[in-house]
Amino acid sequence: MRLTVATTIRAPVAHVWRAWTTPADIMAWNAASDDWHTTAATVDLRPGGAFSSRMAAKDGSMGFDFAGIYTEIVPHERIVAMFGDRERVVAFVPGPDGVLVRETFDAEPTHPIEQQRAGWQAILDRFARHVAAQVTVPDTDTPHGTGAMSTPASER
Repeated sequence: MRLTVATTIRAPVAHVWRAWTTPADIMAWNAASDDWHTTAATVDLRPGGAFSSRMAAKDGSMGFDFAGIYTEIVPHERIVAMFGDRERVVAFVPGPDGVLVRETFDAEPTHPIEQQRAGWQAILDRFARHVAAQVTVPDTDTPHGTGAMSTPASER
């Protein structure tokens, strides 16, 4: 079964892409809840390149590695990767309200589908907050539509 999670981020696609593909950024957002964190991340962003991240409970009680191989990279548009025998496709779709980030992936057989969807969505929501906190968006509320880049997205 394939699952999809998505969010829209009011930021330029270049900012969204960079936050998705930079190890330091990944370590800042890649966790489903505040009691977990990512302690290490690597990215070799090319077809055949490897990625990995170490996710761990902050209390040290458990952790796991998430790793795979990129199979397709279309900069600012699409990343396809395999992790084990499962595939994940991440699409970056610019639109009038921002960049839609849509992840579609093969579910795993161990955990309930809704638990998997909720966990992946929580991580994606943290990603959106991370990007929004780092970027300013055009201020469309200014007189005469000047479009000044003045309001942090996290404050909108």
